[in-house]
Amino acid sequence: MKRLSLALALLASPALAQDFSAGSTAKPWNLYAEQPAFFEAKVVDLLCELTGDCPADCGAGKRQLGLLRSADNVMVLPLKNGQPVFSGAAADLAPYCGQTVEVDGLLIDDPDLGAKHVYQVQMIRLPGGEWEKANRFTKVWEEENPEATGKGPWFRRDPRILDHIEDKGYLGLGLETDEAFIKEWF
Repeated sequence: MKRLSLALALLASPALAQDFSAGSTAKPWNLYAEQPAFFEAKVVDLLCELTGDCPADCGAGKRQLGLLRSADNVMVLPLKNGQPVFSGAAADLAPYCGQTVEVDGLLIDDPDLGAKHVYQVQMIRLPGGEWEKANRFTKVWEEENPEATGKGPWFRRDPRILDHIEDKGYLGLGLETDEAFIKEWF
């Protein structure tokens, strides 16, 4: 019986651990446990998929989007786009809401990190179409924040971030905590 169980487990393991690196041209970022991954998926609103709360147009850019992978019906979390700035992939995926796309990027699956199906999308296209770089975040941010001009990275000028810092401090624990921390550490 043990041999039969072992044989069945060995037969099942390739199906469970699909290799999505074939066809990928993703550039490595030297992230721990990264693997190049090219696959087809449907762009979905994560909250809609999980709760049934489904506004039109995937929440009009106000919600986190996911990739429902066609090969195995697994939800992949595209938490990063191809830009080196601190940004997610929602701006890149929003134009494809509800559509099937092909994506190329880096997939992180590591139980020691607690990371499962975390994805950094670098390129996106409609099946068989032209590739587009996943770098829309700063363009969309600039369109939405025309008053946030000046030097430095976007997050140093973002009105939402500046309002939060003014209200809660840099650490998010209150202005008094910030004052004590800065005095002690700097």
